[in-house]
Amino acid sequence: MKRMLIVEDKESLAHMLREAVEADGFEADVAPNGSQAQSWLAEGRRYVAVLTDLRLPGADGIAVLRQAKESDPELPVIVMTAYGTIENAVEAMKLGAYDFIQKPIDVDHLSLLLRRCREHRELRFENLLLKDEFQKRYGLPAIVGDSRPIVEVSHAIQRVAPTDSTVLLQGESGTGKELFARAIHQLSPRRDRPFVAINCAAIPDTLIENELFGHEKGAFTGATARQLGKFELADSGTIFLDEIGELGFGVQSKILRVLQERRFERIGGTAPIDVDLRVICATNRDLGEAVRRNTFRDDLYFRIHVFPVTIPPLRARREDIDALVDFFLQRFARELARPGLKMTDEARALLRAYDWPGNIRELQNCIERAAILCDRNTIEPRDISVSAATGDRLRDALDLSGTLSDAAERALRAVERVKIAETLERSASRNEAAEALGISARQLAAKLKELGLE
Repeated sequence: MKRMLIVEDKESLAHMLREAVEADGFEADVAPNGSQAQSWLAEGRRYVAVLTDLRLPGADGIAVLRQAKESDPELPVIVMTAYGTIENAVEAMKLGAYDFIQKPIDVDHLSLLLRRCREHRELRFENLLLKDEFQKRYGLPAIVGDSRPIVEVSHAIQRVAPTDSTVLLQGESGTGKELFARAIHQLSPRRDRPFVAINCAAIPDTLIENELFGHEKGAFTGATARQLGKFELADSGTIFLDEIGELGFGVQSKILRVLQERRFERIGGTAPIDVDLRVICATNRDLGEAVRRNTFRDDLYFRIHVFPVTIPPLRARREDIDALVDFFLQRFARELARPGLKMTDEARALLRAYDWPGNIRELQNCIERAAILCDRNTIEPRDISVSAATGDRLRDALDLSGTLSDAAERALRAVERVKIAETLERSASRNEAAEALGISARQLAAKLKELGLE
C-alpha cells in the first residue's frame, strides 16, 4: 500500500503536492476540505500517511488529525501551515502528529518526510499479527510465535489483506486457519463490515445450499418465511468458506458463479441478488490432487487459488511451542482461577518432543487438562496426557531408566540436541543459529561440545 491522503483547499497547491508525492512513488487521494478527509478516514480507507493543511474550510487540520488517529492510531500525519506557531506545533505533536511543516513547502524536505513515514508505517506493521496490540485493537486471539514459518505467513497475510483478492488458506486441522482469515478481514478496508464464517464440512449436503444462498417463502415444505443465506449476510464484508474441499459438485458450480459474477438467486427465487464481498477459503485437503481425482472442479480451484497461503503445522515451528505454552498457561490461570500456574522444564521438554498431529488445538487441550490435574499450580511430566502412540514414540526416543530426575535430565539433553541440530541445519551460520536459539555464540559452542555435536 503506497496511497496517501492530501488535504488542501487551494487547488494549485493540492495539484503541486499530488505531483510531488506521485514522483516519490505514491498514489494520492486529494480532499478539498477537512470534512471530506474525515469522511474518507472514517469509512476505512487505508493510507500510508496523511498530509493536511492546518487551516481548512469546515473541519480544520487538527480535526483531521484526530479522525486519523481514531481510525488508525499508527497512521503518520504531517500537518502543514503558512501560519506556523509554537502553539500549533505543540498541539499537533501532543495529538500524535508525525511532523509539522511550514509553507511554502520544500519539496525535497517533504520527500524525505514521506520516505520516513513509509518506513515508520512498515516497521510498525511488520509483525503486527504477532503482537498483543493486534489482540487489543481488534479483540482477536493473538497469533503467537516468532519462528520463520509463522513470520513468513504473517507477512503474506499483511500483503494481501488490503486487496480484494480471494485467499486460499491451506493447512492441517488445528493450525488456526480461521484465526488468520479473521486477521485478513480485520486488516482490510472491509474490517467494519460483516465477517461471516461457515464450516462446509459441518453441514449436510442437503442443507448446505440453503445455508449459503437462503430461500424464498414457499420454496419447499416448511419454508414459511424468506431466509437470507451466508453470501447475502456477508454483503460488503468477507465470507469465510472453511473446508471448501468437502462440498459436492453441485454447490461448487453455484459458488463458482458467485465468484465470477458476484450474483446468485435464493432457492425458489428468480430475481438475481448482487453482492460485493471478499471470499476467503480454507482446506486441509490437497485440492490439486482432488482436481486430478475429479472430486473438485478445476475451474473453481483456479478461481480460489489466486493467493494461496499455507499455515505450517506445529511440528514445523517447534521453536514456538514454549511461547504457545506460556500463552495458554496465562489463559488457563485466569479461566481456571489458578494464579501462578507454571510448568516445569521437564514437562516442557515432553511437549517439544511431541509431533502434535492435532496442532495448536491439541496443545491447547493438553495444557488445559494438565492445568486441571496438576498439584500446587505446577504442571509436571506426569500431568501431561498424550496418546498411547505418542508415549511409544517418546519411549523409543528417550532413555527413561532410573529415577524421574535422571530420566528427565536425559530427556532434556535429547531435546536440546535435536533442537540445536535442526536450527543449525536451517541457519546460514553459527551466529545466526545462536540468535535463533536465544543464546550467545559462545554458549552455542559450549553446547555443541557438551552434546557431541561439533
